[in-house]
Amino acid sequence: MKHFPFLAVLAVGSIFAQQRSVVVLHAARLLDVEGGRLLTPGEVLVQGERIVEAGASVTHPAGAKTIDLGNQTLMPGLIDVHVHLFLHPGAEDLQTVEESVPQRTIIATLAARDDLMAGFTAERDMGTEGAGAADTAVRNAINEGLIPGPRLRISGNAVDTLGGHEDANRFNPDQHVLSNATYANNAAELVSVIREQFKLGADFIKIYETGRDAFRDGKFSTPYQYTEAELRVAVEEAARVGKRVAVHATGEPGTLYAARAGVVTIDHADQLSDETMRLMREKQIPAVPTFAISEYFADHAGSAEATAARRKALDYHAQQFRKQMAAGVPFAVGSDVGPFQHGTQAREFVLMVKFGMKPLAAIQAGIINGAKALGWEGQIGALKPGYFADVIAVPGNPLEDIAVLEKVGFVMKGGVIYRQ
Repeated sequence: MKHFPFLAVLAVGSIFAQQRSVVVLHAARLLDVEGGRLLTPGEVLVQGERIVEAGASVTHPAGAKTIDLGNQTLMPGLIDVHVHLFLHPGAEDLQTVEESVPQRTIIATLAARDDLMAGFTAERDMGTEGAGAADTAVRNAINEGLIPGPRLRISGNAVDTLGGHEDANRFNPDQHVLSNATYANNAAELVSVIREQFKLGADFIKIYETGRDAFRDGKFSTPYQYTEAELRVAVEEAARVGKRVAVHATGEPGTLYAARAGVVTIDHADQLSDETMRLMREKQIPAVPTFAISEYFADHAGSAEATAARRKALDYHAQQFRKQMAAGVPFAVGSDVGPFQHGTQAREFVLMVKFGMKPLAAIQAGIINGAKALGWEGQIGALKPGYFADVIAVPGNPLEDIAVLEKVGFVMKGGVIYRQ
């Protein structure tokens, strides 16, 4: 797994000693994500950790430092609502067996840094995959300025049933290999596990609702893991303390149960019935397609037969994605990065456009809906006065070429410059 070079690490480390000051960012363009328009030129006035002004021109206070980013486009920091900081390329099942939690936590800090340097200033970590509440320490270290990384919403260990999607089902049972998730087999156990997760520092709960997936007689099939009533109990328990539940749910009927229960996002969403799409549109529950991980697995399937099966699944999902767009389902951008290299997940935007979404719509899904999904609406996701100064710059025009999001050249988070 590649990371930023050692000199870059030293540069980042020195950033934390710098005091935030008054800065004017200037570039050829500024993207108004909400309005869907480019301003020419573009400027952002930053004081401390917040934006004071943004537009074609801003006030230049005496003593302010002006940073001219040339022929680039200023825009809000990217948001990925589905990451796995504790995973890296390689045998996913074996990482939890062969690597200690301290080792995996160190790897997670490197992943967080790589994601930030790629322009992702906020993320949602969708389960530590067997590392328990170690993501609490990573989030807290970032918040305290000890290490560089995105703003994080964390779930701790995800929640699953015995023998479910993330259980160690393929190992010798006599070895008693631990599950990558925490067991909860009924409503009462869900409440108990959720309370424990929040005690350990989780910001939200991630539940595996479906899996494993298959095509049977040419039709997509995936078993549900929790009933609608059980999911409602989980959503209500999280809501009791002002928090939310997100689900891994690829198809029916689990996706319908999740929509009825009122989860915050339905991640993967390979298959949605008409009724599920109607509910998601009415309740504004985003689907999170995670195409990037599907493409990666198809490209690294290991055999011609496996590649063909993965490609078939990806093509099916792309077809369903177009159907979901036509039905008015909202979307957020989540890559499922971890099994593929951290810092490369802007590929998700490219794939959403490839499969039929307009570049502006993909950016709005990622940044506006991403901020909502993370519970930071009104704080991040726009270049507006009072918002956190999470700003990136990309070459060219992202409304014409979405791939420029893979070439971020400037990163500011909370008024601190991490990449220039």
